[in-house]
Amino acid sequence: MKQIKLLFISFILVAAVSCKTDKEKSYEIISQNDSNGLTYESVENDPTGLRLYTLENGLKVYLSQNSDEPKIQTYIAVRAGSNYDPKESTGLAHYLEHMVFKGTHKVGTADWEKEKTYLDKISSLYEQHRAEKDADKKLALYKEIDKVSLEASNYSIANEYDKMTASLGATGTNAYTWFEQTVYTNKIPANEFDKWVDLESERFGTLVLRLFHTELEAVFEEFNRGQDNDFRKRYAAMLDGLFPNHPYGQQTTIGTGEHLKNPSMVDIHNYFNKYYVPNNMAVILVGDFEFEATIKKVNEAFGKFERKELTHPILPKEAKITAPIINEVFGPTSESISIAYRSAGVNTEEEKFVTLCDMIMANGNAGIIDLNLNQKQLVQRASCSPTFLNDYGYHSFTGSPKSGQSLDEVKELLLEQIEKLKKGEFEDWMIEAVVNDLKLSQTRQYENNSALADTYVSAFIYQQDWSERVQFLDDLKKISKEQLVTFANNFYQNNYVLTYKRKGEDKNIVKVANPGITPVNLNRDKSSDYINAFNKVESKPLQPKFVDYKTAIKETKTANGIKVSYVLNEKNDLFDMNIIFDMGSDNDKKLSLAAGYLEYLGTEKYSNEALKKEFYKLGISYYVSTEKDKTYVGLNGLKENLPKGLELLEHLWDNAKADKEAYNKYVEKIYKGRQDGKTQKGNILWNGLMNYGKYGENSPLRDIMQIDELKAINPEDLVALVKDMKNYKQRIFYYGKDVNSAVSALNSHHEIFGELKEYPVAKEYKETETGGNVFFTNYDMVQTELMFLAKGAPFKPENMAASTLFNTYFGSGLSSIVFQEIRESKSLAYSAFAAYRGASKKDSPNYVMAYVGTQANKLEQAVDAMMELMNNMPEAEKQFNAAKEATLKKLAAQRITKSNIFWSYERLQKLGIDNDNRELMYNSIKGMTMKDLKDFFNKNIKGESYNVMVIGNKKDLDVKSLQKLGKIKELEIDYLFNYVDKKEVKL
Repeated sequence: MKQIKLLFISFILVAAVSCKTDKEKSYEIISQNDSNGLTYESVENDPTGLRLYTLENGLKVYLSQNSDEPKIQTYIAVRAGSNYDPKESTGLAHYLEHMVFKGTHKVGTADWEKEKTYLDKISSLYEQHRAEKDADKKLALYKEIDKVSLEASNYSIANEYDKMTASLGATGTNAYTWFEQTVYTNKIPANEFDKWVDLESERFGTLVLRLFHTELEAVFEEFNRGQDNDFRKRYAAMLDGLFPNHPYGQQTTIGTGEHLKNPSMVDIHNYFNKYYVPNNMAVILVGDFEFEATIKKVNEAFGKFERKELTHPILPKEAKITAPIINEVFGPTSESISIAYRSAGVNTEEEKFVTLCDMIMANGNAGIIDLNLNQKQLVQRASCSPTFLNDYGYHSFTGSPKSGQSLDEVKELLLEQIEKLKKGEFEDWMIEAVVNDLKLSQTRQYENNSALADTYVSAFIYQQDWSERVQFLDDLKKISKEQLVTFANNFYQNNYVLTYKRKGEDKNIVKVANPGITPVNLNRDKSSDYINAFNKVESKPLQPKFVDYKTAIKETKTANGIKVSYVLNEKNDLFDMNIIFDMGSDNDKKLSLAAGYLEYLGTEKYSNEALKKEFYKLGISYYVSTEKDKTYVGLNGLKENLPKGLELLEHLWDNAKADKEAYNKYVEKIYKGRQDGKTQKGNILWNGLMNYGKYGENSPLRDIMQIDELKAINPEDLVALVKDMKNYKQRIFYYGKDVNSAVSALNSHHEIFGELKEYPVAKEYKETETGGNVFFTNYDMVQTELMFLAKGAPFKPENMAASTLFNTYFGSGLSSIVFQEIRESKSLAYSAFAAYRGASKKDSPNYVMAYVGTQANKLEQAVDAMMELMNNMPEAEKQFNAAKEATLKKLAAQRITKSNIFWSYERLQKLGIDNDNRELMYNSIKGMTMKDLKDFFNKNIKGESYNVMVIGNKKDLDVKSLQKLGKIKELEIDYLFNYVDKKEVKL
């Protein structure tokens, strides 16, 4: 639910969306008054059209319009995160984030005065519990907390906030906490804005810490998930080295296990009262609304909040790093390394130089690391990325070793690339190309309401002058190569933190005892006066809009008769072109191999490196990708360079030259990728075990070429296979402006000769019947994760309405039955869901699925709770009506636009549907009753026999609880993926 944001995505704001050379522009800040008498700022030549208001109480309001869909991305940001946690209460800001979802003195309570008496008592007990040192007395206090919490739950109503946002048709209801921010998110239908803003005003007006100890257990499960995440361990160790004094490195957002065990409700209230004040908060709205009506409502709702004087703590300064700092962490996943340099923070000149250095080093195409390490396959993978925070930033370089390579060898290769930067070993045109690349990325970002809203969040949290952010890339353009090289020589020295992620046992794992929580009452049949009044408020109905695919997707043909489907891009000058072959790896296993190999090839005219540079200079990207039943040859980027980009792609396609050395490295890379994949628990569960649960031994995942077979292939044959693709039936989809120019480019460069061939017959894989099996794979982890899978009836379009409503009511979302029972009431998991998953292909079976991730000592309770729900669906009429209303509103607000028009139609046709089926779904759901849903449950879910896939630590496994589900079969990872276990690959 509420996820810790461990990786900060640094959004760079730009001055213009065109990638042509810009004349000097003015970015003057303009201050104006609107018709409400409220003052706002805008920036001349700001492509986002931002209006930035500051209300009288100090609240910042960021408004930007986008009418592509009748929705509004909403963020409420607080300029406070884990940096400001008290040293004795780490994890507090994040736990507070969870509690803000629990309601107020009006929301989530059936009788506030009675409930408050118990909550005050619980708070007092927690203070005693925190101070008590005697273990037995401490346990006795916890049991008393559990007892009083059960009594308090007689008056609480779980998930009322979530129910209300769901009733609006909101999606993405969530929050995240990081070092300097806590941010609350919703994406709402535009017509529900009035109700949303009133609800948020109520929500942030009062903090009530109800259902506290059950939510604390959910946070512990989140803590356990972090212990099972080796990337987080490496990241934390890197920060510890970079910031030995500052909270960036000394206080994790999740907090320590000891502090989580000993919370203080008093401390949490104090934090809320200090930082959750209007002059430390922002409301950020991007979407379909009118500026002046919207700000008026925001002012009415939030303008009444009282401003409070606030001083953020002064945090420690760090001394310069004068010699490499070395850390290491251990865990079961594949080995990797990071090299990180501490920088200045946001709003500094150093931010500009590091940003530019980062893109010169790695831009995914023609960076120093891209060309010298990834394209030459000298490592398994390598990259770099910058992060900029308020007080400091850092530039981190990461690498993974190829087979037989040590981490120190990867380290030396990364440092060698940094030396190339310092020596200026990159082309003079790279700075301009990098800036154009960033502009192109920004153009795409501005099309997305959520991504744009994220940039405003960053601007607020990091106190960025919006005018300076808008002209950021113009400033980068002014940096010369000489200046950049001088900076690099001063910045990248022996002042880095080196972090080794090694395979091995992590001896720092914190074992968390099962406290034996008594399930609290959910009170689904009750409702507060607030929600009753809320539900009576009627918003102006939003009418759904459905797509007429026959008219929305236009068609033309190339001179050689190939069908071109197209949708015009009315937003910008970017294009996306795909040459589509309706055959994939099921038709020929070598297709995906050949597609991947092409990435490393050149021609007689261009080396592979030269090709990458040529494409990058054009602002064009190409790709060849293969799925089970499709292969795509794609090209995207600046429309004006489409002809040159297509000419270059076709040149590669027609003239690719096999390279034996590159192929040997490619096979080695595949081998190492398989070995690395075997160490990833998500890959083991969701790919390995899931495929075995569906298909048994004869799964498409296991039907692979072994390394010996790959080595025996002549790379000339793979090149011939790629070239021969042109001789098969094909079709084209184009999204962009001026389709005539695109077709003209195809006529000039995409030459086809003779009659096109039919596709090879695809191999079919038959799903097995499910039931009575428990497939287990041993893995060194804290949690145990289970997936329940039952094969259902073949896909029928008429079931899509009922299954969509069922999933909303029963298994997905914060207010669903499964989430409430497994997490909110019983505190058995951080993540739990159930779903009726429709097939992706006509005549294929649907599946019933359920998932729960829990600590091993809660396994039996979690299994029993999930199986009870899957056989006896609770009937809650109010909750059903809310789920029905939410589903209808989501459908009404959904708009299929741009290139999604074509791709959504592709998915429907695969299911044998030739129209926008959402219209039928919408009309069907309108007439559904609780009885209809119960009938669907009884027919499709109740009594199903499951294959249960389990991954966990064998030594902690509760075997008896699993034996109730079926016969246990332990499966080795190599067997799941059908990998031949070879220690080395010699080519």
